[in-house]
Amino acid sequence: MTNYGAIPTSSHASPAVDHESFSRAKHRIKAGLATRRPWRVMFDFHSMGLPHSVSEAFTRIKTNLAYFRMNYAVVVLIVIFFSLIWHPTSLIVFTVLVAVWIFLYFLRDEPLKLFRYQIDDRTVLIVLSVLTVVLLLLTNATFNIVGALVTGAVLVLIHAVVRKTEDLFLDEEAATTETSGLTSYPST
Repeated sequence: MTNYGAIPTSSHASPAVDHESFSRAKHRIKAGLATRRPWRVMFDFHSMGLPHSVSEAFTRIKTNLAYFRMNYAVVVLIVIFFSLIWHPTSLIVFTVLVAVWIFLYFLRDEPLKLFRYQIDDRTVLIVLSVLTVVLLLLTNATFNIVGALVTGAVLVLIHAVVRKTEDLFLDEEAATTETSGLTSYPST
């Protein structure tokens, strides 16, 4: 005799749902997105203005790239995504790469270690960027990818030049990196 429409009560008939894993993943996503700078700070129109000199433009670029690094990565990845909509193979490869980006760059709580060596965020960003470009170029969507990369780079550079840096507060690591880099430019 069968009971149609009855809900099975045995736990071995279907896999158990691990609510703790979902809770941890949700917490990691929130924590990872918390390291991203708020978009309203990034696009604060009161903090926009043209630089007065070339050296000020370079200083703004360095500071904004350090401060909005994760936001800029999101912007470039979105531009690449939209450029690949008509290339399904490239879009599948890109989707897999986005998952890799999420776990290795956006949602990492602690520094990445490889063979007992600690790898900093900048190195992870560069390696993932190169890996993304190379794997996408292998999918025969070269024109779209190069166009998207140029578009993303132009958008990032325009924002980095136009966004004033007086109201940005860098964390200690980024501040020391930026101030040590400022000594290499001649003052005007």
